Amino acid sequence: MDLNTVRHVARLARLALSEAEEARMAEDMARITGHIHALGKVDVKGIEPTVHPVPARNAWREDAVVPGFSRDQATGNAPDSEQNFFKVPPVIE
Repeated sequence: MDLNTVRHVARLARLALSEAEEARMAEDMARITGHIHALGKVDVKGIEPTVHPVPARNAWREDAVVPGFSRDQATGNAPDSEQNFFKVPPVIE
């Protein structure tokens, strides 16, 4: 990993790096890409691709219609309401 690549990535990320930081990042990025190349050499023939290391199952509840709150109940504990609607301070002037 050369310093020009580090400077390019830092510029894209809008990072201001000192020369010492650029040198350290170049070393770190070279080590990281070295690990990635090492992983690319691993023989994975016959291994099923996985999305998650443990089997996942759908944990959703059954979709059932249930009664909801009335407007009075929904706005009953609101700090401020008007005509059964939540009243909030304006966010745009």
